[in-house]
This record gives sequence, C-alpha cells and structure tokens, in this order.
Amino acid sequence: MDPKILIPVDDSPTAQKTIEHIIELRKRFSRNLTLLYVINQDQLAYRMIPDFQLDMVKKNAMKSGKALLDKYHAQLHEVGFTCELILETGDPRKIITKIANKQEFQLLVIGRHEGGGEIRDVIFGSVANHVLHNVSCPVLLF
Repeated sequence: MDPKILIPVDDSPTAQKTIEHIIELRKRFSRNLTLLYVINQDQLAYRMIPDFQLDMVKKNAMKSGKALLDKYHAQLHEVGFTCELILETGDPRKIITKIANKQEFQLLVIGRHEGGGEIRDVIFGSVANHVLHNVSCPVLLF
C-alpha cells in the first residue's frame, strides 16, 4: 500500500522548487499525493478592508488558491502523479498540522522559505518549523 503523502504549498518560489524536487525524485514517491493550500485568514483580516468588500476578497482568495492547486496538480499529473486537492482557510501552521494528524498522513513534504533567518524563526517561527515539531508523521524538508 502506498503511503499517504501531504504536500502543503503556497505561491512562493520555495513551493515551486519543492514540486520540482518531487518531480525529479518521482521514482521515490507514491503516485498518489495530496496537495494542500491554506489561505492565511490573518493576512486577509490584516489588510484594512471594509466589511462590505471582505466577501469579495475571500472569494478571490479562494479562486487564486484553487488556480494555484490546479497549476501544481497539472505539473505533477504530467509526470504520472494523481493528486487530491485540499483548499482550506485559517492559520497555515494550525491547519497543516491538524490535517496531517487527523487524516493520518504517513509523510509530509514541505519547503522551507529562504531568507527568514534564524533570529526570525526563533521569534516568530516558520510554518515549516512549526509543522516539523507538531505533526506525528515524518517530515521531508526541502
């Protein structure tokens, strides 16, 4: 039986590189993957958006998230992967951890953003660092 593999993605160059690494190493991965994109709800709220426009912003964020998942899915599908796509809203650290643990994934593959710096990671923590320490499955960090 193939292991359940979760791959959280975003619209960063790091996520694109992670997908490229998976494609390069495709013989070592299960053919079935789950891609997860989390719309960071805090970023939506942080912007000074009037209440009457908030629904429109959320709809556009969902559309963009779906388009991003579709893009990564197309790249992976082209080389023989099948993907389940999950689009969620919330705090990426909490959502990724919750999904990985509740759905009993056996491997989580995530990229670490470059340029954050050790001090920034200690003070604020990176998503990858949080996930690494809070999921019950092994983590492959690119």
